[in-house]
Amino acid sequence: MKMAICVPTLNAGSAWRDWLASTLPAACGARVLVIDSSSDDATAQRARHAGCEVVVIERQAFNHGATRNLALERLDDCEVVVFLTQDAVVADQGALKRLAAAFADPTIGAAYGRQLPHADATPLAAHARLFNYPARSRSVDKDDIPRLGIKTAFLSNSFAAYRREALLAVGGFADDVILAEDMLAGARLLAAGWRLAYCAEARVYHSHNYSLTEEFRRYFDIGVLHSREAWLLAWLGRAEGEGGRFVRSEAGYLLRHAPWRLPEAALRTLLKYAGYRLGKLEGRLPLSLKRWLCLHRHYWR
Repeated sequence: MKMAICVPTLNAGSAWRDWLASTLPAACGARVLVIDSSSDDATAQRARHAGCEVVVIERQAFNHGATRNLALERLDDCEVVVFLTQDAVVADQGALKRLAAAFADPTIGAAYGRQLPHADATPLAAHARLFNYPARSRSVDKDDIPRLGIKTAFLSNSFAAYRREALLAVGGFADDVILAEDMLAGARLLAAGWRLAYCAEARVYHSHNYSLTEEFRRYFDIGVLHSREAWLLAWLGRAEGEGGRFVRSEAGYLLRHAPWRLPEAALRTLLKYAGYRLGKLEGRLPLSLKRWLCLHRHYWR
């Protein structure tokens, strides 16, 4: 089964050399497509020098969905396309092969791997990885929705692979989306009868130490998504239930590992909820305010 790898980039910086040095050997000769949003640094040049295919787009043309659809169009000789982000570093040389191996099962439409926290991850960031990416693999289909709710469609754009033909058959990624193009694609695949696989044996290092402001803005964007893609919650269930499970898990983790971070965690929970609720009301807000409140400002044109 022919595999390709795509990574959208913007000013990848000094860490880009490490990404190339770890990912390209793991690719085992597969096509590696870099779609660069007109970086100010040497991201595109370094990728070309390393042997990657590079496409440069205008920065304002980037969209989480449309840019990945561009990759699907260009990689038309490949059966499986693995999408990574520039800050997701493969944990070992077998990570990409293990993820692609999920497609030996003809019922699998998409698969995502395990994300481990970076060495500098805060206890809160580390818990988020452990909660969302457990040590046990599984696969799900739409019959699991009553049990798992919105989590059924969970995928991650930092380390996920798609059966190209299946994804194109359901319309590809949403062309104009603020974030979570991966979950929308997962939901479309589920609706079409495909299964989604989680491969815990395929691992990358990827985590974010969000500031309080970034946390609020990120959840504002999630609220915008759920407002504009209301069918997602209508079919899969409300997000608050999964959020409550996360809060309980986080409190238990911090009690064991970093109890002094509990007040901060409580504040973050309030900010997340406030951002999310405000984002769901974005239709009533002026454009200038939405640009100020959101994390992905390029979305608002």
